[in-house]
Amino acid sequence: MHKLLVHGDQESAYSPNNRQRGGKNTASSDHAWAVTRALAADAVRVGWDRASFVQVLVDGPYKAGHHARSIQHRRGYDRAAEWVRRAWDGAREHVQATDRICTRQDFHGSLAAFRARVERTPWKGIAGKTDLRNLIARMEICTRSGGWDHTVSERELAERMGCSRTTARNSNQRLQDARLLRQLDHGSATEGARWMLISLVQTKSHAWTTPQGPKAGGVMSGPTVIPPPAEADIDSRAAARLMHLDAFAHRGLGGSGLAILAALAEKGVQTVQELQGTASISRPTAYRQLRRLAEFGLVVREGEVYALSPAAVDGIGASSSTAPTPVGSWAEAAGRLGTEGVADRRRRRHELERLSWARQQASLAERRRVSELEPTHPGVAQLEHVRDDGIVVDPATGEVIEGLYVATDGRWVFHEAGGAASS
Repeated sequence: MHKLLVHGDQESAYSPNNRQRGGKNTASSDHAWAVTRALAADAVRVGWDRASFVQVLVDGPYKAGHHARSIQHRRGYDRAAEWVRRAWDGAREHVQATDRICTRQDFHGSLAAFRARVERTPWKGIAGKTDLRNLIARMEICTRSGGWDHTVSERELAERMGCSRTTARNSNQRLQDARLLRQLDHGSATEGARWMLISLVQTKSHAWTTPQGPKAGGVMSGPTVIPPPAEADIDSRAAARLMHLDAFAHRGLGGSGLAILAALAEKGVQTVQELQGTASISRPTAYRQLRRLAEFGLVVREGEVYALSPAAVDGIGASSSTAPTPVGSWAEAAGRLGTEGVADRRRRRHELERLSWARQQASLAERRRVSELEPTHPGVAQLEHVRDDGIVVDPATGEVIEGLYVATDGRWVFHEAGGAASS
């Protein structure tokens, strides 16, 4: 935060998508508002008062206060101070409403609450299931790192999610737009980008209704047309174990099949209508995936309810009338689905891309090294030949060389006595 105050947001860690209340919603003002709110939250945590914070941003020379000083220049000190006070008040309310993380145990408690909100949020559609995979993969990384900040490359994230780099990149953008994820930097040639999870997950689902709503006298009229589905509830740890496997790739079981297994692993026996809510899928998708899982012996049907076979999470199916030849592993399931070897091909492609990147970096480094060793053109003036006042001297003796000057392009210019200049 000290670096952010003194030097500003050099790495563009704070997205310009935030919108301030009142005033113009330009990209620069939104970015300044996000930076000021972040600084105010940290100042509240360390014990500053509002007057000190206003004085530092408006009266200080720090780069983070540039926007506040710009407001002061255009509209006066009172308007600039009021803008900073609004940022302070909002940040103070946010800090007071959240638990402060002081130890690793505090973080794991906050991560458990965040995981519970993710598991109970309806992630609908293909994009929603992809975003769920993204958050699950990042939660596993944060569990090991012990903080919301984590480092992961785009390729590694795609391998953990079991999808392509383009899909992972699009998911990252959606999570950033939803303010669930923030990119802290863009990484380097040897390390991935740094990210931070933001624990703000919406848990409200859309109402279960027809596109136009029930009409009087119609077949769907009445106060209780369709009973609402169950709330979303899955086992994210079970999903983390399975989502990178070939069987859950695109054109395989996919995100909907993964959600059904995770929902059954969490709540056990469920009907199709209950799975619509807990797995956040449509009825046709639920029937299609349940039929496929039953053929593999991974799901057992008893009347109107479905349950996982004893070793379904390990990919071992149970023999039944609907599954005369159950699968013995997830690799066998991927073979039947036609997605066997997708993850290996993706990893090999990523390795080739990493090797190509390393070769390019080595080639650029060699070119820079050669350019540094190349002799300087004799027509270009060297620093040791020119004093601070621009007079050309002999570096060996220190004597002024008459008639020799340095042009604006850095090359030598010699004026002969009574003659024209030559270069």
